[in-house]
Amino acid sequence: MHGDCIEHSPGNPSGKEAFIEFIAESAFASAGLELARIIADEEYVVVHYRMTVAGEARGTAVVDIFRMVEGKMIEHWDVVQAVPEPEQIPHGMF
Repeated sequence: MHGDCIEHSPGNPSGKEAFIEFIAESAFASAGLELARIIADEEYVVVHYRMTVAGEARGTAVVDIFRMVEGKMIEHWDVVQAVPEPEQIPHGMF
């Protein structure tokens, strides 16, 4: 992770140390992650997964987008959506 990493997600801090501390103290640190896919090119890595925390039946669908420079994350975006009831998504989210 680049020391000057830029965070684009609402409520998440920018900068390496602040971002690591934020993630370590968030629900993400103890969540279960079910990886669905990873897509990468020369500059970007996209990770799509289901995140579940204790007490959640369906979990949350997450897409993280990372911009990489010299093998280090320099920017991050994410899209987070509660997984709806199965009848609302007949073809599934994953």
